[in-house]
Amino acid sequence: MVRFSNQFQYIDRINSMFNNKMDPFEIIRKYYYPGSLAYEILVEHSRMVAKKSLETAKNLKHLNPDMSFIEEAAMLHDIGIFLTDEPRLGCFGDEEYICHGYLGRELLEKEGLPAHALVCERHVGVGLSISDIEKQKLPLPMRDMLPFSLEEKIICFADKFFSKRIDALHIEKPIEEVRESIRKYGEDKLRIFDEMYDLFGKPR
Repeated sequence: MVRFSNQFQYIDRINSMFNNKMDPFEIIRKYYYPGSLAYEILVEHSRMVAKKSLETAKNLKHLNPDMSFIEEAAMLHDIGIFLTDEPRLGCFGDEEYICHGYLGRELLEKEGLPAHALVCERHVGVGLSISDIEKQKLPLPMRDMLPFSLEEKIICFADKFFSKRIDALHIEKPIEEVRESIRKYGEDKLRIFDEMYDLFGKPR
């Protein structure tokens, strides 16, 4: 039995086993019709998140981020939105929007992409703990959904800067707007984001 000294080694092993080069668009086209509103919003939002994620990762070369994985997972992080009831996004599923993370995880696990799947589940907000789910009575599985690996944290961070509004897909939010949107969920969530910003976002 292989033993790992920490969870980072475990995630690295998952990535090395399953993260062969793949085309995210092949996955997206299985679930979204090209030309539909949902497809356009998903792809354009994800492209912006992938771009910022890669820019962020390039400033962290000393931490050896997996650039290929980041690009792929950023393109797939919102794959589950079509299963939610969000007509403004062209999505007419049955679930609440907050469920799109764990639903995306389930989809990508079926596709044989377990590391990418974790990014789906762990990017919502700045991550959700069991305590968050209990206190807010969220319709989610009772487990921690917190970004853990470096790559998960980078994508979670980059995602906060872009809306899925059709008229604002390509506009990066200023940092203060991002902070104010997160502050609504509590000072503890803002503190987590600020820690991410200190590590990932400040000019170097």
